[in-house]
Order: sequence, then C-alpha cells, then structure tokens
Amino acid sequence: MTAIKHALQRDIFTPNDERLLGIVNVCKAGKKKKNCFLCATVTTERPVQVKVVKVKKSDKGDFYKRQLTWELRDLIEVDAKDASKENPEFDLHFEKVYRWVASSTAEKNSFISCIWKLNQRYLRKKVEFVNVSSQLLEESVPSGESQSVAGGDEDTLDDYQELSAREEQDIEGMMEVCEYAISNAEAFAEQLSRELQVLDGANIQSIMASEKQVNTLMQLLDEALGEVDTIEGKLSSYEEMLQSVKDQMDQISQSNRLIQISNANNGKLLNEIQFLVHNMDLSKGHIRALQDGDLTSPKGIEACINAAEALLQCMNVALWPGHDKLMAVKQQQHLFTDLRDTFARRLTNHLNNVFVHQGHDQSSTLSQHTVELTLPKHSPLHRDLLRYAKLMEWLKITHREKYEGLSRTYVDYMSRLYEREIKDFFEIAKIKMAGTSKEAKGKFATLPRKESALKQETESLHGSSGKLTGSTSSLNKLSVQGSNSRRSQSSSLLDMGNMSASDLDVADRTKFDKIFEQVLSELEPLCLAEQDFISKFFKLQQHPPVLPPLAQPEAEDSDGGVPSRMPPQAEHRHSLSSDKDMVRLMMNKVFQSIEPELNSLIALGDKMDSFHSLYMLVKMSHHVWTAENVDPASFLSTTLGNVLVTVKRNFDKCISVQIRQMEEVKISKKSKVGILPFVTGFEEFAELAETIFRNAERRGDLDKAYVKLIRAVFMNVEKVANESQKTPRDVVMMENFHHIFSTLSQLKISCLDAERREAKHKYTDHLQSYVINSLGQPLEKLNHFFEGVEARVAQGIREEEVSYQLAFNKQELRKVIKEYPGKEVKKGLDNLYKKVDKHLCEEESLLQVVWHSTQDEFIRQYKHFEDLIGRCYPGSGITMEFTIQDMLEYFSSIAQSH
Repeated sequence: MTAIKHALQRDIFTPNDERLLGIVNVCKAGKKKKNCFLCATVTTERPVQVKVVKVKKSDKGDFYKRQLTWELRDLIEVDAKDASKENPEFDLHFEKVYRWVASSTAEKNSFISCIWKLNQRYLRKKVEFVNVSSQLLEESVPSGESQSVAGGDEDTLDDYQELSAREEQDIEGMMEVCEYAISNAEAFAEQLSRELQVLDGANIQSIMASEKQVNTLMQLLDEALGEVDTIEGKLSSYEEMLQSVKDQMDQISQSNRLIQISNANNGKLLNEIQFLVHNMDLSKGHIRALQDGDLTSPKGIEACINAAEALLQCMNVALWPGHDKLMAVKQQQHLFTDLRDTFARRLTNHLNNVFVHQGHDQSSTLSQHTVELTLPKHSPLHRDLLRYAKLMEWLKITHREKYEGLSRTYVDYMSRLYEREIKDFFEIAKIKMAGTSKEAKGKFATLPRKESALKQETESLHGSSGKLTGSTSSLNKLSVQGSNSRRSQSSSLLDMGNMSASDLDVADRTKFDKIFEQVLSELEPLCLAEQDFISKFFKLQQHPPVLPPLAQPEAEDSDGGVPSRMPPQAEHRHSLSSDKDMVRLMMNKVFQSIEPELNSLIALGDKMDSFHSLYMLVKMSHHVWTAENVDPASFLSTTLGNVLVTVKRNFDKCISVQIRQMEEVKISKKSKVGILPFVTGFEEFAELAETIFRNAERRGDLDKAYVKLIRAVFMNVEKVANESQKTPRDVVMMENFHHIFSTLSQLKISCLDAERREAKHKYTDHLQSYVINSLGQPLEKLNHFFEGVEARVAQGIREEEVSYQLAFNKQELRKVIKEYPGKEVKKGLDNLYKKVDKHLCEEESLLQVVWHSTQDEFIRQYKHFEDLIGRCYPGSGITMEFTIQDMLEYFSSIAQSH
C-alpha cells in the first residue's frame, strides 16, 4: 500500500499541487470486484481545498487515472455500518449515496479517521458519522502535541508551519551572533533555552508588578457585572410588560377574527336571504291574477301570462343545499304548488269551454256555405285561441296531464266540427259534379251516403263505357253490328254509353275539372292553417318530444280535468319520437274524414266518366308536389299522396279497360271494316290527354299509358285484319295504320316516335301489297304468259330461245296481246277502280292515293313486259296494243268520271 501511495502522489497528485493524506482500497458493494482507490487530499496552496478522489487503474496499462472527485464540504454523512463488529463496508453520502467495500477493516477505519480529522481541521462542518466507534474518534482528537493524520504523516500535517519573513530574519540574526550555531547545535539549543527562561522570568515579574492594575481591572469588572444585573432586571420587567401587551393583543386579534367571521357569516346569510326573497317572492298582483285573473279579456290574459311565467320562474329556482329544509321555503313552495294547481284547473276549464262553445258557434254558420262550394274559415277561432298559446306552453311544462287532456278535447270537438263541414262540402261538390242534367242529379245525389250502392254502380258504370272510356259512339255502332248474342248481352250497357256520349262532353269534363280543382284548393289552405295553428297553440316545435295526448290512458286524467277520450286506433297508443309525429297524429284525428270523402268523390267522378281520372291525376299530382315542397312529412302531403295512389290506380284501370275493350271488339261479316273504333278512340284519348297533361308534373304516367295503348292498338288492328272477311287484310292494315300515323304525326308525342315510324312502315308495306295483289286482274292472261316466260328463263333456257318453245312462241304472244286492246284495258281498269272504291272507306280518303300507286305499278309492269319482249323476241316487231300515254289517259279519265 505504501508503494501505491507514493506512486499515486508522484503520478497524479503532485502535478496538481495536491498532497495525499489518506487512502483506502475499495470496490462497489454488490457488484463485480472492480477495485479502485479512494484518496483524501489537500491542496498545497491557500486557501486549502480538501477533496475525496476516486482513482482507478487504466484498462490499457499499469498507470492510474482520476475517475471522480468530490469536495469534502459536500459530504453529508459517513456510515460505517457497524461500530461493534469488524465490517469492511461503509457509505459516503454526497449528492447521492455511494456504497463501498474496503479491502480490510483497518484500511476503512484509517480512512474514516482521516476524513474526520480533515473535517475538524479545515472545514469545521458538522458531518454525521454514523455507526463509527467512539474510540476511533477519540484516538483522533489532538492533545497539545502534533497528532498524525493518516498513520505516518505527523510532521506534514500538525508540526509543520511555514516561517514568516520576520522570523527568518530573527533566526538568521541569532545564528550570526552565535558562531557555533551551525557547528554545535546542542550548545546553541541550550543557550536559546537559557535565554527563554530569562524571558519567562521577566514576564512573570512584569505580571506581578502589574497586580494593582489587575485589581483595579477586576473592580471595574465587578461594577460592570452589577450594571449588567441591573439592566437584566429592567429587561425582565420590560419583558413582563411586553408579555402582558402581547396577551392583550392576542385577545384583540382573536376578537377581531371572530368579528370578521361573524361579518362574513352575516354577509352570506344576507346573500342567501336576498337570493330567496328575490327568486321566490311572487307579487300580490301575480297571485291575484293566478287565482282570479280574467281569462277572457286581452289585458287579463296578458296579466295571467306574466303571472304564470313568474310562478314558473319561482318554482324552477335552483335552491342551494339546505334551503329546502327552511320552513319559509317549504311554505313558499307549498304556496306555489297550490297556485299552480289552481290556475291550471281554471285555465283547463276555461279552454275546455272555449273549445265546446266555438265548435257550436262554427256549426251554426255552416248554412251560409251550402250554396257556394267553399269551406268555412276558422281563422277567427285560431286568432282567439292563439292568445292562450303561452299559457298552453306553461301548462305543458307544469301540468302535463291537463295539457294532454286539453289536446284530446280540442281534437275531439274539432274532428266532429270538421267532419260535418267536410261532409257537407263534399255533398255540394258531388251534386255540382252530377248536376249536368236532372237525370244525372237524380242518379248521383245520394251516392255519398250509400257505400254499397257506390261500389255496385262503380262496377256497372265501368262496364258500360261506350268508346274506350265511355264517350265514343263508334264502338257502340260496331257492337250493334256484331252478333246477336253480343247485342243482347250489352244492350243496357250501350244505352248508358250513349248517355255518356251525349251528356258528358268536353264542357262537362271541363266543369268537373274546375270543381275538382276547387275542392283541392279549398282543402289545402284549410289543412295548412289548422296544422300551423296546432303547432303554434300546442307548442310542438320548441320543446323536446312528449307523449302524444291521444295515446294517454284514462287513468292519467285527474284533478277535475277533462275526461280522457281514447281513440279507437291502436297505433295511437304508441309513443312518438318527435313533435312532428304528434302534429301529424292530431291532424289525422281532426281530419279523419278528408281521405274517405276524397276517395268517394274520386269514385263518383270515375263512374261519371273514366276519362275524369286523367284530370284528377294531373290536379292531384300538382297539389301533392306543392305540398311536398312545403313540408314532405305534413298531414296534407301524406293524405294527398295516399289519395294520389287511388287516382293513379283508377287511371291504370281506365287504361286496362280500354285495352280490354280493344280485345273484345267484334266486326261485322257483311260490311267493310274501315277505321276501327278503338283507333279513333285512341286518337280522341291522345288529343284529350295532351290537352290535360300540358305542363303536368306526372307526364311519365301518361307516356307509359301511351305505350301500353298503342301496342294494344297495333296488335288488335292486325287481329281484326286477319279476321276480316268482307274487307281485304291489306286494306284494313293500310287504312288504320295510315290513320294512326297521321294522328301521331299531328300530336307529336315524343315517347311514340318509334311507333309513329312503325305505323308509317306498316301503312306503306300494306299499300304496296294491296296494289300488287289487285293489278293481276285487268291483264290476267298477259300476266300469266310473261310469268311463264320468266319461269323458262329461270329454268336455264336462254332468253333468245324462249320464242322456240311451243307454248311461248311468237304466235302465242301475238294471240295474248290481241286479247287486250286499249278498249279492254280501259274497261278492266274501270272495274278495278270500282272494286278499290268498294274496299276503301270514305273517312280516310285513300282512294286517290291507291289509284295513283296502281297507275305507277301498272306502268312499271308495262315497261317490264316491253323489256321481256325485246330480250326474248328480238326483231319480231311485236308490241302492245296500247301505249303508256294511252294508259295515262285511261287512268285520268276513269278517276274524273267517278
């Protein structure tokens, strides 16, 4: 260890002007044995700095290096772990605790002793030495003479003291006086000792000589001590006085604190009292208004509204904890409850009477609306009741049962009132619709009251349609010309069809359209006004959803409220999710008769003339579109939408009836067909529909109906043409498809462009077919001869060799040609003209068209015959007995003669 100590002093500490005073070989506790040294050092320069340095052997060689350095003044505690037993472990507490294990207990004790001495000598800092043997510390206490610091460095720590400059001069002067000071040190020391004794004796004598002065000094000290005692006595009295003042001040401070607490408590109490008085005090005027306020005059209603809002505000005050236990608060809350119940009962009874009286007053004024097709206006009733809207809102918040009872009462009375008004209104509308003649009025006046008769008459009227829908007499004429069994089965239907054709004309349809529009125009503002009133009066747009009043059980009605009236509908018992659902439910109850009455009116219009469904579809679609733009979920929108489904169903039924009538058409075997009745019926239908559906919202429905009808027309025209015996099939197809093409071209219906082109194609094809099939008769033998020539050529015989065939030689050709001189040709064409005229009908005016096409076809065949003669009989000089110019004259003269 001595060699290591000298090596460390030489290599590490001497270059840094430090001296190594203590060393111990240690390793960290609890870890692998990596040895290092803790060194206690001091600096050689003043002021002296004491440090603890951790030195570790380098990994790359045998030299040592500094690793950590701590200032001794930062040391807080030294823990030796055990003072009674030998234990090499110890802890040094700097900014954190460092635990070490020394190589031996002796080294640990020597190092701790060195630390204790350095602390006592240089720092004077109280470092805690824990679990350190007191004997170890006592051995380290200095006793007059120099003590060793760390086992071997006594001279360097305690005895060594640097000489001052004056001491160096004195020593040099003494050594110069004594010549043998250097050669004989003992003699020099003895001389110095004798001179020191002489000086000590002189000092003692001087002290003894100054005894009198010492006595005087002691006397002064005694007097000073007396004065000190006097001053201490006064200070004690002053301290007692100050203690008394302190006690009094403490009492005053305690009193002030209690006063402050009392003031603070009084302030809080005052705030709470003011809070209660301000928020729970209801004025006498408000109390009088709630108890006896006038609910009929505007001023009285306004006073009641203000009082009710003040009462609600007082009842909704958020009380502080403990307020509800105060007797005054309980009494005030009881007063508020009594006032609330009293006013709720008064308000409920008053509004109940208002509902009943207004219902009776309104019903008494219905007579003035019996002449004109108008519905009574309820705006005065709404205006009077809206004055109570805020009170209804108050009732909804404070007394839900009474609010719901009033809702049921209003709905009940108003539904009865509206039911009477709406039934009378629709009764007038039906009379006006059926009032085109006395017979019609007598026929339809009682329809709304008899549902079974209504259904029966609906079936009979739908079955009696004369034309496609009951307005065209041509189908009746066709049916009369049919079989006897058909006539006998449908004679009564034809009579009703004839009545419809004569009475329900365009003017009657227009009148029906106006009446139906007026009905919808009267219903629309009525429903909107009532829905707006219900929303505002019952406050169904400003608060969270509540249970519908119509769905509450009777047991919930109490406190003298209006008895609950449960609706029959099961769905009314279901809780609703929003105010809009509640409004719609109330509207359904109030106007429960509108939808049945509308359906009854629609059934009547459909019985009168199934074409009325076109007018109703357009009008109803427009009103549904308008209602949905305002509010898609409103009662009006929903109701009209449901009725629109019925109207659309009637419209589809009208189309189906027309198609069925087409399929049931029977033609006469003894007369020519002409233009079929359902073809003219489709023309009338399309013209009327285009007039009705101009700028309509539901054009798509009509386009679909057009497609269904035109396909049925096409199919049944071909069916009738195939069944025709009197009129050639090509004539039936040509005339009817020409009429269809003309109709579609005139109306310009975009969705039927393909059908228009198809009709033109069919008309052209059958015109050509009819002309070709009819031309064989004027030149029959000539046609047969040249057909034989073409057949021989087709069999492979060369054209110039045909004349050598026995049946087709030149003599046979001349014989056939001689049979058709110009006079015979003209006669044959005249007969052909008469036959075509007999086939064609007059109303379509196709005779000249067919005759012109016949002329063109005849000229074409003439040229064809001339060509065959030129190719098969070259150089024969054979020609026809007539020329093309002759033919043109024949055709012209025949047309002019007829």
